[in-house]
Amino acid sequence: MSSFSGVYTALITPFTSTGDIDWESFERLVKIQINAKVSGVVPCGTTGESPTISKEDKKKLISLACTLVKGSDVQVIAGTGSNNTAESVDLTQYAKDAGANACLIVNPYYNRPSQAGLIAHVKEIAKVGLPIVLYNIPGRSGVNMTVDTVVKLATTEPMVRAIKDATGGVDAAAELACVCPGLTVLSGDDGLTLPFMSVGAKGVISVVSNIAPKPLVEMVACALKNDFAKARVIHQKLLPLVKSLFIETNPTPTKHALKSLSLIPSDAVRLPLVNIQEASKNAVEAEIKNALQQFGVNDFDSY
Repeated sequence: MSSFSGVYTALITPFTSTGDIDWESFERLVKIQINAKVSGVVPCGTTGESPTISKEDKKKLISLACTLVKGSDVQVIAGTGSNNTAESVDLTQYAKDAGANACLIVNPYYNRPSQAGLIAHVKEIAKVGLPIVLYNIPGRSGVNMTVDTVVKLATTEPMVRAIKDATGGVDAAAELACVCPGLTVLSGDDGLTLPFMSVGAKGVISVVSNIAPKPLVEMVACALKNDFAKARVIHQKLLPLVKSLFIETNPTPTKHALKSLSLIPSDAVRLPLVNIQEASKNAVEAEIKNALQQFGVNDFDSY
């Protein structure tokens, strides 16, 4: 049975300046995460610009991630959810066959299903037999999965193993940790990871770990050992960088940060996203410099 704890990096999907997927850069980014000893990588999630990637390219990204992590302890949680249940089932089956450890199932966006619809959607995907990480992000999907619905799924559907909570607060996570201890809660907001873990969460599906995986891995490891004093020091050093990565719509600031660190050659995004403004670029670069100074390193790889 797959278990989930630690840092799972919500991978960006790098593009060339002409808009094609930069496969060489994607491979390099996954290898950086493996070297940083993250618990897992998440291709084709929100940070990976999943709404504008074709199903064929999603399959290639998931397959490549699964191939790259072979021989390591790094898991792959494939972003296979969408607002189309049949398409989600198809992509989930592909991810299972490719060797993914789990799938990330976002609440169907735009359709705005009822709670009964959310349950039916998840149960249909669960028939594939791949462990499911629910993804509750009402700010993007337009619908909130209530605690009662999460509990109903977690207690009746064996494939539902965890939830990525990106609701913007800790209330639901704290309640789930109390009433549904068999379900793993993962933070979906980097700035709230430490508060989440203080009420029972086991880790984070992270954006900032694209940039600074090693410090985040240490912070979460400390929190899992109940060393919140040390974890808080790292959290405080990372928080300004975290905030800068959401200065405009994710993942555009993160892509600029990776480019400024020479980890990808292009910070291109696909429409309707556009590159961040100059003022935002300056702010991101300043917080990268500040974070490096805070940790006393020249680059995050040497942390």
